Order: sequence, then C-alpha cells, then structure tokens
Amino acid sequence: MSRINKLHTLAACLAVSLPALADEQHSPLTLPSTAVTDSRDGPAIDLATPTPAGSRLNLSALETPASTSSISEAQIQQRNNLTVQDAVTRSPGITFIGTPGDGGTGLSARGFTGQGSVMTLFDGSRLYTGAGTQTFPVDPWMVERIDVIRGPASVLYGEGATGAVINVIPKKPFAGEIHNHLRLGYGSWDRQQLGLDSGGSLSERLSYRVTLNQQQGNGWVDRTDSRNLALSAALRFDASDDLSFTLAHERGDAEPANYFGTPLLGGHYRDSLRKKNYNVQNDEQRYHDEWTRLNTDWTISDSVSASNQLYYIKSRRHWRNAEDYTWDADASLLQRGSYLEIKHNQEQIGDRQSFTFDHSLLGLASKTVVGVEYNKIRFNVDSNAPYNDSGVDLVDPWRPAPGWFHSDSPLRPQTLSTTHTFALFAENRLQLSERLSLVTGVRRDQNHIDRDNLVDGSRSDVSLRGGNWRAGLVYALSDDLSLYGQYSTSEDGVGNLISLSQKQMDFDLTEAKQTELGIKQRFWEGQGEWTLAAYHIVKKKLLVYDPASKTQQQAGQQTSDGLEATLELALGNQWQVSANAALVRAKYDDYLQSTSQGVIDRAGNRPANVPRRTANLWLSKGFGQDVEAGLGLRYVDQRYASVDNQQHVPGYTVVDANIGWQVLPDVRLGLQVNNLLNRDYVASAHSGEQWLLGAPRSYFATVDYRF
Repeated sequence: MSRINKLHTLAACLAVSLPALADEQHSPLTLPSTAVTDSRDGPAIDLATPTPAGSRLNLSALETPASTSSISEAQIQQRNNLTVQDAVTRSPGITFIGTPGDGGTGLSARGFTGQGSVMTLFDGSRLYTGAGTQTFPVDPWMVERIDVIRGPASVLYGEGATGAVINVIPKKPFAGEIHNHLRLGYGSWDRQQLGLDSGGSLSERLSYRVTLNQQQGNGWVDRTDSRNLALSAALRFDASDDLSFTLAHERGDAEPANYFGTPLLGGHYRDSLRKKNYNVQNDEQRYHDEWTRLNTDWTISDSVSASNQLYYIKSRRHWRNAEDYTWDADASLLQRGSYLEIKHNQEQIGDRQSFTFDHSLLGLASKTVVGVEYNKIRFNVDSNAPYNDSGVDLVDPWRPAPGWFHSDSPLRPQTLSTTHTFALFAENRLQLSERLSLVTGVRRDQNHIDRDNLVDGSRSDVSLRGGNWRAGLVYALSDDLSLYGQYSTSEDGVGNLISLSQKQMDFDLTEAKQTELGIKQRFWEGQGEWTLAAYHIVKKKLLVYDPASKTQQQAGQQTSDGLEATLELALGNQWQVSANAALVRAKYDDYLQSTSQGVIDRAGNRPANVPRRTANLWLSKGFGQDVEAGLGLRYVDQRYASVDNQQHVPGYTVVDANIGWQVLPDVRLGLQVNNLLNRDYVASAHSGEQWLLGAPRSYFATVDYRF
C-alpha cells in the first residue's frame, strides 16, 4: 500500500518505557498554568478522582481493583477529538473499528469487539444496542468527561461488557454566576461549527446547563456531505440541602458521510481511488436520537443516601445504500452490489434505584450499594430483506457513475421485539486494615425477549438469566501507591439481546472470566502518575459449527492476555506528557467455521479487528499564560479483516497538532491540524476487500468567546 505509515517503534517504546522515570528521585515541581480557564471547568482528573464507571461506590482509581481511565472535557478539546470514539481511542487499549453499519461507533478492547462486548453508557445508563448499531452519543461538545473501565464489567452493567465499558458523562448544571461559551469554527472541506455552552444559577435553588452544537461539511471523499446537530439541556432543582432533582434532555440529529470504503483492485490499494465514492446518488443515512431522564439524589442521613434515574430513550435510523464494491478482473470494472435499505425504530424506558450505606461490618469500616434496575425495550426493524439485488452494476473505478438504488426486494416490516430486563445488584468495600481493602460485587439479571416475525406471522420468546460477580483486593503501599488484584466475570449475548434471530434465541449467554493484577501510583506531589495492568480473559460458549450434528453449537472458546501501561507527567517549563501503550494476545482456542470449502478449524487464529499493539502519545507546551501548543501521535498495529486471518489491514501512525492563543481575556483562537504528515491509513475495514480510509491532512480554526 503506497504511503501507508509503518512507523511505530517510537510510540510503543516511549509509552512503555517512560513509567520507569517514576522510580527516579526528583524534587516536586510547581508548574504554572498552561491555559486560561475559569472555575466552572472543574478540577483536574487524576488517580485520586472518583470514577463512576469503575464502581457505584464513588471510589477513586487508586481505590478501584480494575484498570480505569478518565478523559476530561479540556483534554477532548485540546487533542483534536472530533467524536466520542476519537477521544476514547486515545486511552490505552481501545481502538476504533466503526463502519456506517454500526453507526460509526464500533470499538475493540482487550481482544473483544463491537457493541456486543464493548458497552457505551450515557450518564451511567445503557442504551440497548440493536443489530450491532448505536448512534448516540457521538458529539463531544456536550461531554463533561468520559470514564473507561477495561475488562469484564457485567457485574456493574449486565450482559455485553466483556471488553470494556465507556461511560459518557454530559455537562451538568452548576451553581453560581451564569457563564456562556460560544465557538465558531471553520476548516478543510468547508467544515463549519457553531457551538454554544451556557449554564449557571437561575435562582438560589435552580440552576441550568444548555449546550448546542451544529456542524456540517462537504467531506474529503466525493459526494459525502454531512451535517450534525446535538442539543443538551438540563435543569437542576435543589429542594433542600439534602434533596435535588435534575431533569435533562439530549437530542442528536445526524446525517454522516455516506462513505462505505475504498475497494482494493486485485487485493491492492490504489492511491488514485482514495477520494472516489461508489455509493448511489440517492443514498440515505440518517440518525435521530433522544434521551430524557430525571435524576433524584437524596441524602437521607449521614450514613444513608439514595439515587434514582428514570429515563426514556428513542432512536430512529435509516440506511439506503449500495454497500459492497468487488473488483471484476475479467471486465476491469467494479461490481456494485448489496443494495440495502433498513429502518430501526427503538424505544426504551428504564429506571434504576440504588441505596448507599456507610456502616460497620464485623467491626470494620464498610460501604455498601444495593439497587434494582428495570428496562423495557421495543425494537422494530423494516428492511428489504432478503436483499436480492436487481441485476449487477458494473462501475468504472476511476470514473464511478453514481447510479440509483435498486433492489428486487421491497422495503417492508420484518421484526418487532419487546425485551424486559430486570436486575438486582450490590457492591461492597470492606476496609480490612489501614492499608488493605476488599471490593466485591454481585449482580443477577433476568432478560425476557418476545419476538414477532412480521413477514410470516410467527412468534418466539425466550428468557435468558445471568449472574456475575467480582472480588478484588487493593493494598495501599502509601496514600499515592496501590497494588490490586481482581477476579471478575461477564456475559455477552451471541447477538444483541433485542435483535436476536429466532435461531439465536435457542442459545445461552456466553461466559467470560478475568484475572487482573495491577499497580497505580501518583508521584511528585500529583505532578505525575503511572499505571500498569496485566490480565487474562477466557470467554466460553462461542458459536461454532458441529460437523456431527451439522448445526451451530456453543462449544467455542477465546482467550486474551495483555498488558496496559499509562504515564502522565507535568514537567518543568510548562511541558506535559501523556502516554499509554497496550499489548494484547488474543486467539481462538476452539473454533470450527463452516465455509464453502468445508469445515475449517480456526483454533490459534486472532479475532478480526484486534491489533496486537496500540500506543498514544501527547506532548503539550505552554508559552506563558497565553499560548499553548500540542503534538499527538496515535499508533495502531495491523489487524486481520476476518477470522481466517488471510486478509490483513495495515497498521498506521497518525500525527496531530494544535495551537491555542488567548488573544484577549475572553477570546481564544485555536488551530488544529489532523494527520499532519498526510499519511494514507486505514481507519477500519468494511471487509477484507474494502477499506474505510482515514481523512488526509486537514485544518480546523476556531474562535472561542466566553462571556
């Protein structure tokens, strides 16, 4: 592949080796601020900050027996993160594998991929994924912070959380004087942004927060105009010092670029096709999401508190595209096919109630959370299944004619499912000694799915039960240094629960078990911190082909072993370093696949879309109080496009940069440059013969006005 960037040694070596600096003896550094901020930006996030994604006990990362990380609003803005997924993949071990079919939100973590194993939460609650697709949230303007817990977390959030959980926390109302933040942006390919963030107190007990962000652009690929509108509004009422209510509503309307990838010709990438679009001219891709919730927080006494979240979620999605482009060597043309039209109509109502107790257990200090959670999800799919194409379109790769959508299969109602989920959960932290604590958790889930086939009128239903637990020890060698070990379990569906096919409903949930050891340390009086985690995960009950019965059976197994390291440093002369690296060895232990060539044993193969190595590095430098510059590097190793490991997707290293200038006390100018070296790289693979390329070098200039 021409100009594919294969540089990776620098990123991997820096991110892994830098933690050794923590052992050297240095005097603490007192650093000046590198950017102008105000009080509402909140405190910096470090290992001592509570991370809600890792536990409902309000534990800090140092107190949590798991690998966690947090990304602040400031970091998202400073590091050129255009989407939530872009921000998350700068944390250790998380890589992007999104395609238009999954809403562009797919992620890989610890050897496990997709929405069925890497869960995304919004403000601590889960939108159940249907047909592998999730389309909210994708806009980071409304985000206050993102918390990540890596490894199995079904004990906290239910099935579908084996690889990682991403908790996107929106901006919240705050008390005090009203502040407003206006952003205007313009960049490459006519990209435009208008953003507003406003919040503060309306009265002594009433506060609010409103964010609005509108973006649009022409796209770097032909005929890939896009537009996006994101709205978040929240109103908080403090009924008393101990009781508060927050009513919030978020909305997203997106029409992303309809780009399904660049085809390979004879298995080879051609740079001359980089900006060609092979989709039809009446393509369609629209997402509409709404999320309304009421949060109640009540401090009942000094030792008892309660929290409730009642929420309603609605999603509407529509695709109409020609998605596959296959090279016909005999005709020297592309065969354009897979004319798919799909509509999703999803509604979810849920409630989560929890109580927190500070108490004594066997004479030891203890904290316990108990709770209950209920969801009802209605998921309707219309499509043109069985997706019979009307003839074959032959397209010139260099001069593709857009053409029109056509299919022999009409759009019609296909399935309607109603899923009820009920869960009981509990967590506890027991202080065994001054330095040693035991953190445990247990969860029991009951899922019932009713599925109507709207084509033939048949009905089916199933109940799937799950139970998970976690136990971890944390030993604090000092107030800033802790060792931990944990054992946890999780479950995934053989498909997404709310969109299981009739055949998939005959199978149990898959089962995973993890053992993890780690160390976390803050040093130089909080100016630096580093973490190291090692894990082993075994996932069983994968669907494999049974030659004896000539059917699929739950007999497969996958293992995943890995290391993750992070380093954060605030150095002298306003230098800051953020680095991380991850190494994963994932493989199938038992996996028989039925193919057109017969049944093939895939044992020993690496799962698709899983890179062995990833690394991130971000350097920033302040120049007085007014100017700050940053340079970032992201490395992803090569991946396989399928379980046969015959087609690989090349790795890449991408460099980004930015600079900000506080030209006036209330006005800041910014310039972001993505893909600074203008590398061709593959962001994800639609298939082994069709790659979704990352954008070429681009710029984006912003003006921020606070008043």
